[in-house]
Amino acid sequence: MENSKGPVWVIGEQVDGQVVTVTLQLIGQARKLASQLGTTVEVVLLGDNIEEQARNIFSFGADRVYLGNAPVLDQYQSEIYTDIIVKLAKEKEPEIILLGSTHMGRELAPLVAARLQTGLTAHCIDLVLNQENILEQKIPAYGGLISIICPEKRPQMATVAKGVFPLPEVETGRTGELITLELAADLKSRVRTLEIVRTKPDGVPLGTAKVVIAGGAGVGDTNGWAEIEELAGELNAAIGSTRPAMDNGWADPESMIGQSGKMICPDLYIGIGLSGELQHMVGISGCRIMVAVNNDPKATIFEQVDFGIVDDCRQFIPLLTEKIRQHRSG
Repeated sequence: MENSKGPVWVIGEQVDGQVVTVTLQLIGQARKLASQLGTTVEVVLLGDNIEEQARNIFSFGADRVYLGNAPVLDQYQSEIYTDIIVKLAKEKEPEIILLGSTHMGRELAPLVAARLQTGLTAHCIDLVLNQENILEQKIPAYGGLISIICPEKRPQMATVAKGVFPLPEVETGRTGELITLELAADLKSRVRTLEIVRTKPDGVPLGTAKVVIAGGAGVGDTNGWAEIEELAGELNAAIGSTRPAMDNGWADPESMIGQSGKMICPDLYIGIGLSGELQHMVGISGCRIMVAVNNDPKATIFEQVDFGIVDDCRQFIPLLTEKIRQHRSG
């Protein structure tokens, strides 16, 4: 699609008929971008029996919602969702399309971008318009932040993780235009969802934890990681990780914090054996107290925390855990 001016789109996501938080956060940011561009905010929402959810979206800043309502859309299906969104995008020519960096968004965004022959930036941590009203899609890279732009093709596309942008204020009574999409009668997918198995995560959920202990490569090995888990148990804390810790097999992929992981906002963050690379640190926002333990006094993380402890974490963490136990036992 060639360069054209149009609305700012958010591809909505629903799970069990409920719109997910990142969709609402993106609508708030889309509202800011659309106001600068002098255009509208439009949401594409696909599912089954979700008209009430679609109408609630207006109070978060949407001007128009395209609703696809059909039993086959209840669960995300990549082929069908892509076909519907691409067809609608070619007709409506949005200027910008935003998606959540979720399991759905990480698969759907490149499929849509490829079909529309446009660019896509994943895991953005900020979205702003430059002087030419071109979207600057900011990501951590090369030890800092870089801006990626798509000056020639439209739409400009980006994925953003939950927690990067705040929830917009709800405007009670705000309304908009709800358009029900006319879907093909023979709408079907080559893939069928046979069963959904839901499991509860072990320990404290990372996304809502008040205390987070994150470990990096400096933890050393599985024994070092076990010491972090022991400390987390004493503090009723969630465990986070950096990519090296995950790649080494010490941590679960769902524990990764940062650009391609989760965004967290705890009261207390303790970073152990990690250097403080931007790709990890961008995942921490609004934390009240940040503490780091590292044996390198020149580690970058010490420039970003409230309290720094220069020590070997393999010696310090067991001592800290024992002191906490002694304090609790009186």
